[in-house]
Amino acid sequence: MGKSGFVSDNTNIKKTSGTPNLFFDSKDSIEFEKDTENVIYKVSSTQLPAMVGGSFANVYLTKGHIREPHWHPNAWELDVVISGEAQISIVDPDTNKLHSYVAKPGQVVFIPMGWWHWIIPTSEKLHMHLFFNNDQFETALGSNMLKLTSPEVFQLSYGVDADKIADVLAPIKKSVEIGPPELESRVQTSFSETNRKSEDSLDQNEMIEEIAININGKILNL
Repeated sequence: MGKSGFVSDNTNIKKTSGTPNLFFDSKDSIEFEKDTENVIYKVSSTQLPAMVGGSFANVYLTKGHIREPHWHPNAWELDVVISGEAQISIVDPDTNKLHSYVAKPGQVVFIPMGWWHWIIPTSEKLHMHLFFNNDQFETALGSNMLKLTSPEVFQLSYGVDADKIADVLAPIKKSVEIGPPELESRVQTSFSETNRKSEDSLDQNEMIEEIAININGKILNL
């Protein structure tokens, strides 16, 4: 491909080259997978070279997850709900207003190029088709902005404590895409150890309460 982006006709398809590849299974191209029920499949001109000017994403989410806040600097986005229900939120940079739409099957939400947005499933399962007007659209993730911005910059910009913001943002070690991020192993270990200690203490207390001695017919509980 010489160039990407929008073209108004099919001049990219040459008669002398024969019919280009016109079929592809989106599930053969994983953009991001958190688990089998929270995954994004992507089809662009990388998979279908003749598809200049557009891209497609096949998105599955479950309740309790989120397509993290992000924007596309070189494409608009059209979201179509296939099944389930989604809350799609968009920040209008011209009016500085937040718009949230609850979309059901067959309903669509349009997101202008460069506008900050995110998607939250409000049903147990959500399936969506996303369309973009660029065959190599770019995505700027909120998680990358947060983890790459120095805590001192937040303090200087907004007056927040650099140490506190660093601690709050510590779990963001890599691009999130579909949140929330997994807990750090040390947090899980600490939580498990705390539970184990509590259980051990409970077991000891229960054992103490169950100890009894029979002396000459009299029961003494220890």
